[in-house]
Amino acid sequence: MQQTLFDMDTKTVEDISNPDTYKGIYSFHKYWGKKPTESIAYFIQHYTNESDIVLDPFLGSGLISSECLSRNRRFIGVDLNPFSIEHTNFILDLPNPDSYIKAFYEIEKSIKDKINSSYILENGKIASHYLWEKDVLKQVWRRPETGRSRVETEPTQFDINQINNYSNYNVKNIRKATFFTNSRINSKSSMSISDLFTRRALYNIDLLIDEIKKYPPVIQRALLLTLTSSSGQMSSMVFAITGRGKTKNQTSEKIEVGSWVIGFWRPELHFEINVWNCFESRAKKLYKALQEIEIVKYPVYNSIDPLLKENKGASIINSNCLDIMKLLPSKSIKLICTDPPHSDRIPYLELSELWNSILNKDVHFNDEIIVSNAKERNKNKKNYNEDMKSLIKESSRILADDGLFLLYYNARDKQSWKFMEIFETTSDLHFVGAFPMEYSANSVVQDNRKGGMKTDYVLVMKHKNSIILDNHELDKIPGWITTIPKIEAVA
Repeated sequence: MQQTLFDMDTKTVEDISNPDTYKGIYSFHKYWGKKPTESIAYFIQHYTNESDIVLDPFLGSGLISSECLSRNRRFIGVDLNPFSIEHTNFILDLPNPDSYIKAFYEIEKSIKDKINSSYILENGKIASHYLWEKDVLKQVWRRPETGRSRVETEPTQFDINQINNYSNYNVKNIRKATFFTNSRINSKSSMSISDLFTRRALYNIDLLIDEIKKYPPVIQRALLLTLTSSSGQMSSMVFAITGRGKTKNQTSEKIEVGSWVIGFWRPELHFEINVWNCFESRAKKLYKALQEIEIVKYPVYNSIDPLLKENKGASIINSNCLDIMKLLPSKSIKLICTDPPHSDRIPYLELSELWNSILNKDVHFNDEIIVSNAKERNKNKKNYNEDMKSLIKESSRILADDGLFLLYYNARDKQSWKFMEIFETTSDLHFVGAFPMEYSANSVVQDNRKGGMKTDYVLVMKHKNSIILDNHELDKIPGWITTIPKIEAVA
């Protein structure tokens, strides 16, 4: 299954820092910090051989896994985030598209009308959107019988009564979520899942989960990820965008539907969207993506030993990466390619708690290697740097003599780069160079926030006495530098 966007027959090393946008399966589910796969594909193909082992200690969305297995490399992926493990296992064990869409249509037949009945209007039509200003319902929208323009109406007492029917509903299929007081993502320790969704939405999500539970594991996983993928649009965190005209210097009174952005912001002007419509939209997108690829089943393990004995497959492990790396034999890994949390830029586990609670997965926040603005977590930069130094030491031990270590990284302050000092002191790894990885998060916050970074650096390292890369062409990559880029990043 060749899922990569990086066509090795038509692109060269110069193209690495100019990635394409995500498509198909790779774009199905949102994940913060998802990076382009072009550079990963290039290094896998040019600096590893078949059956070599590639390691990603911070697995994230897991896209690197299919880049490896489609090229007959073995792969070990580790992440503390249960969602990361579920998404990677999904990528490596995709459902048959016909089986998936059959399950979707069965669910549609079973509960679509029941869900829609919670959004029924006084005239018998079904609402698609509810526009709220704080706790006051301002408008109700529905789809027209013909044409594309929505039908907007003023809310009636009937609409209010419909909403009040669910005011005392207690969710049953979503575990109690754990939140921390973190102003960076607008969360508070006193929050609950009902602060992020209307009670009506939670009722309908419960209906969906009840049906999804009836299916075998591969289909169930795909359906649950369809639900988590659409859950942001089901929430009360969908911005209502106002005043945006189609032509420069023009404004518009038309209200547009935004999306869930980074964090748990509940804007004053926001939408409540029909849960079935959200689920259906994502399900059909996934079905289309499944139809466009050849599905190949790979051996996938949840521990290291089976992979070390076989010449193919992947080990996908939910754990602290330092614990797992200590179990790996010395010089057993040909390529380490990873994108760790960049200091306090994105608190992955805290943000993923919405998805993990829907998936009913337990999370061990204490083991996360990160800097968090949530004071009760005590995840500070000093501890973070010590953990990152330990990561580099273990990487030096397990990396083959002719292996490479790629570290995707960037931060705005010098202290967050302090762990890189290890290359000048105790590590056997030698810094070769770095290049910028341009990307857009396609996020209102990331793309418009003052000081928001649009690039990361890919730091390239090898063993000090290794001759690999002695005649490399990496200096052809636009922006290639041979100094650790902390000065450029914080100047």
